[in-house]
Amino acid sequence: MGTVVISIDAELGWGFHDYPAEQRPTERIARSRQGWKDLAETLDEYDIPATWAVVGHLFEHDCAGAHVGHPSPSGWFAHERGDEPMDEQFRFAPDLIADLVESDVDHDIGAHTYSHVEFDADYATDLLARAECDRATEAAEAAGVTMRSFVFPRNRVGHREILAESGFTCYRGTEPETTADGPYSAPLRKLAQATVVRDPPPLVEPSVDEYGLVNIPASLYLFGFEGPARRVLAATVGDPVVKQARLGIDAAAAEDGICHLWLHPNNLTTEADLDRVRAICAYVDRVRADTDLTVETMRSVADRVRAEDLSVA
Repeated sequence: MGTVVISIDAELGWGFHDYPAEQRPTERIARSRQGWKDLAETLDEYDIPATWAVVGHLFEHDCAGAHVGHPSPSGWFAHERGDEPMDEQFRFAPDLIADLVESDVDHDIGAHTYSHVEFDADYATDLLARAECDRATEAAEAAGVTMRSFVFPRNRVGHREILAESGFTCYRGTEPETTADGPYSAPLRKLAQATVVRDPPPLVEPSVDEYGLVNIPASLYLFGFEGPARRVLAATVGDPVVKQARLGIDAAAAEDGICHLWLHPNNLTTEADLDRVRAICAYVDRVRADTDLTVETMRSVADRVRAEDLSVA
């Protein structure tokens, strides 16, 4: 019996605050709150719990642009200050988080650091990583949320020992290396998978690392194949990512292992993007009803794996 896990990098404007202003994807940022709402409504409609890895700053109601004592790089919070700060609705989201907490679906509210720090970057000192964990945890607990799952910004894994010391129990690891043969670039591999390859995205197995954390690797990023090629294929053979996701869901229903899908709310900028998510959720719901497939969150997978590990010990 396999399972499907969906994890969500819930960051609004924080995912791009370290970009130069002229390089920020303004459409994705502008649509990020509506994308969050659409995604939450779709998951609720199909009774699918997900892990929402939330940037801790989004729990705040107001910080007046001041983060006294936070050991961040110079200018890290500059987008909150100056003559043209990023709009508050993309820096704060206690209302959106409250809706998740109050949902009838048992979502897992996890962490995506406090201010979207890349934990393996040169600037990410131990002191900064610990502060990011501490502040995210404190902001969540002030809202009545206890976080145990962790997703690294831009999937750059680092400082796992600090995660463990901060009370987290699991994290999303990176996707396994592709098995595609030949000297192909990543875009060509994606095109081949979308049009020719019949193999599903990899099912993954959670494992306990040396710090006692459960690593739950990703299987498929739902918005990794975009642009004109996607639009052409969608018009001729259907959405290639939906096809890949269905193959992974079918594999999980037939075997042991996890099909771990992930995305950002800010990926949902068009009706076609939302249609992709709705089609995948509807398929999960249909297969779950006809098989032994389960849907879990990262937190529930970690609880199960840790319990099994203790029983073996």
